[in-house]
Amino acid sequence: MKKEDRYIVILAGGLGINFWPFSRRQKPKQFLDLLGTGRTLLQMTYDRYVNHFENYQFIIVTNKEYFTLVKDQLPDIPEGQILVEPMQRNTAASIALASYKIQKLNPNAKVLISPSDQLIFNEKLFFEAIDKAMEGASSLGKLITIGIKPNRPDTDFGYIQFFPETGQPVKKVKTFSEKPDLDLAITFIESGDFVWNTGTFVWKNESIIQAFGKYLPDMAEVFEEGEVYFCTDKEAEFLIKAYSFIRNISIDNGIFEKSNEVFVVLGEFGWTDLGSWQNLYEVSEKDQENNSVKGQAMLYETSNCFISVPPRKLVVVQGLKDYLISDSEDVLLICKLDANSKYKEYISDARKIDERYT
Repeated sequence: MKKEDRYIVILAGGLGINFWPFSRRQKPKQFLDLLGTGRTLLQMTYDRYVNHFENYQFIIVTNKEYFTLVKDQLPDIPEGQILVEPMQRNTAASIALASYKIQKLNPNAKVLISPSDQLIFNEKLFFEAIDKAMEGASSLGKLITIGIKPNRPDTDFGYIQFFPETGQPVKKVKTFSEKPDLDLAITFIESGDFVWNTGTFVWKNESIIQAFGKYLPDMAEVFEEGEVYFCTDKEAEFLIKAYSFIRNISIDNGIFEKSNEVFVVLGEFGWTDLGSWQNLYEVSEKDQENNSVKGQAMLYETSNCFISVPPRKLVVVQGLKDYLISDSEDVLLICKLDANSKYKEYISDARKIDERYT
């Protein structure tokens, strides 16, 4: 495989509602420095790949509202490599947009799809898994996802069941499972043939194009009709029209759950998806009572809490367990740390008071 044929697509158009009130519609989590490193999640993702891909091989897919944010945070990426979706249409549309654009740029391309909200703790082992997936995608022509061996029954992640073929680095996928309840997650862990779905994918670009034609033909038809507009000054105009016909569906539901051509490479590189405050709490430094505190706090009879307050504010907490306290200046959120399912309701009700809170 020629290195000049490799492309990296970073998906950076999500809303990040489970990090509200810090993550807002105008500036979602991927554009925030949630870890206090001085780099946003998007910048950390770019940093991970910048020594493995040439500048022209980067494609960033984002929403029209975030074009300026991407341009400001990734100044080395040319504007033509920032693909702008006119409206939210989930991961299938984002990946289709990137795939059909790349197909026009390089029909021989091999593509790595990466979310912009992950932590990778051992990048050496991560890229060893990516190399195995690239080799498998080139030789087998299959759709390959990167799975991570789970170390706990987590209900925030999707799971992949695989056929345990011994000695094969690329294993055939049996089933995909969305975020399970705790009992089912425990069963997955005990079975030994489930891994976490990292949302990181590798394939020949022509392979995913064929999969769109087979499993999402309506979406494929829209993008095929617009092929003549890619890389021209009419591309943006075409996308506005195209996205009015495209349905909202994830790549998992639209293709992976239907295809028998999906494989997985198992990784052990240390990984987490920063999808919620609870995920951030799990990877944060904690005190002897398992509290993670960002800011100034006085804690009494309090344990297993995540507390994030502005630098000039002191918070005093007594008698809480398993709670989130998140103060973003204009919104103070106090709720159970695992209340992920409630965020849409919180945001909807806050919007009724004033749009600026969301």
